Amino acid sequence: MCCFSGKVDRVADTNIFARAAKDGRQFLVYSMRFRAGDDVAMILPIPTPPDSPEDAVRFINLEKYPAFFDDLRSGFPEPPAARAGGVGAPKALKDDAPLKVVEVGSFEASFVPAVKDFARLDARFRLPDGVWDELPRYKKYGFAVFKLKKGDQKVHPMAFEFPRAVPEVLFFPTVHIHDRTVPVRARFDHALFCQVGTGAAPMSWEESPGLAGSFVKVKDAQGLIDPDGHVYRKPMRGVFENTDVAV
Repeated sequence: MCCFSGKVDRVADTNIFARAAKDGRQFLVYSMRFRAGDDVAMILPIPTPPDSPEDAVRFINLEKYPAFFDDLRSGFPEPPAARAGGVGAPKALKDDAPLKVVEVGSFEASFVPAVKDFARLDARFRLPDGVWDELPRYKKYGFAVFKLKKGDQKVHPMAFEFPRAVPEVLFFPTVHIHDRTVPVRARFDHALFCQVGTGAAPMSWEESPGLAGSFVKVKDAQGLIDPDGHVYRKPMRGVFENTDVAV
């Protein structure tokens, strides 16, 4: 689950992939299933350097690779007993010109360089100023905003590349904002995936037995995946502190 500009009736099956890109940047891929009665925007805070330009984020169209996360999961075969009986997941962790809108497959996307720039988005797709006052840590962040159509659906993976304020850290946007409020703790239904450099495996994350190139369609992934590296996975299902995850 994540930040939404309006009411959503249900969010589930959230998957996030992260990998370092060149020049201190990061790849991020996000997917979930949701139900909403009206068009809504999903807002992902990202730790970009202050004063990043409007073209700092590069959006990547994965419309033709909707099975991106299915393929990632296939790299973690379950033991026979788990396959037969189901998998037990761990439980409880001043410019006013309109911003550029990019067509990315079945939705529109924009990069909002700072909180003040939300005023340049359609009012339907931004949060009230008071919400960000409750989240002071995001005052120096940028935001990837995806405009989603109403209905009950699983959108194809949303992918982009962004510059990082702290190049050594992989960032996962997992904070929840429900109905424009910010709970201290929240229920998660997430699976986090990442690739890291040699010798830097994240603690407590499961490692894929094989290399990514053996179970991911590398060409369709458009550079998001290192085919010669392993993939790491961390399920987060249950109630956790409502915050982001960094590796």
